[in-house]
Amino acid sequence: IDILSSGINAEYGGDKPHMVTYKVNLDECGPMVLDALMKIKNEQDPTLTFRRSCREGICGSCSMNIGGTNTLACISRIDPDTSKTIKIYPLPHMYVVKDLVPDMTHFFEQYASVQPWLQRDEEIDYGKEQLHQTVEDRKKLDGLYECILCACCSTSCPSYWWNSDKYLGPAVLLQSYRWLADSRDHKTKERLEKLADPFSVYRCHTIMNCTKTCPKGLNPGKAIAEIKKLMAKTL
Repeated sequence: IDILSSGINAEYGGDKPHMVTYKVNLDECGPMVLDALMKIKNEQDPTLTFRRSCREGICGSCSMNIGGTNTLACISRIDPDTSKTIKIYPLPHMYVVKDLVPDMTHFFEQYASVQPWLQRDEEIDYGKEQLHQTVEDRKKLDGLYECILCACCSTSCPSYWWNSDKYLGPAVLLQSYRWLADSRDHKTKERLEKLADPFSVYRCHTIMNCTKTCPKGLNPGKAIAEIKKLMAKTL
């Protein structure tokens, strides 16, 4: 397994980013890439740094670039063909904190900017009673609420690489549409007005890397197209 090390710890290979090769006995390791990373950290290099939490493809913590594809280490199987080397990098076009840990600060600031919570015209006592939806309205949220904010899609998008300071990116726009599509939310026009500039949404050029790489099988490209349709219709 070749892993890009940030080179912060000089004891294990210098002070510049470089590839470090580790050999793992697959007979003594679990089937997933995350299992191998944990085995390396426990037995070979305690300085190897990566995020992980649930190990079930739910938390989105262990997103990284494995074999040229952005995915989750916990659901990415190790190729049993030992003649092939697995190459692992941090998510592309992100500042790196250390080794496989990208700085997600800007990503989550963009997420907060779309106000990802339910907004109503009238004050309600949350928790006192349910806000009901029809079965049809609830189905509109399928393929949206499952997003785990792993950033695999955004960091695979060339438009986000070039304009991440102003373009919100596939993951955040998918989350934005999740609330635009929710029949219980009353701030559709206000949400769309905040996106109505040349960069926030319209830097999407339907390259569709986002949909191809999503480890949850979601379609951010379609959500962005729906936002554009709503803007054309509403504003």
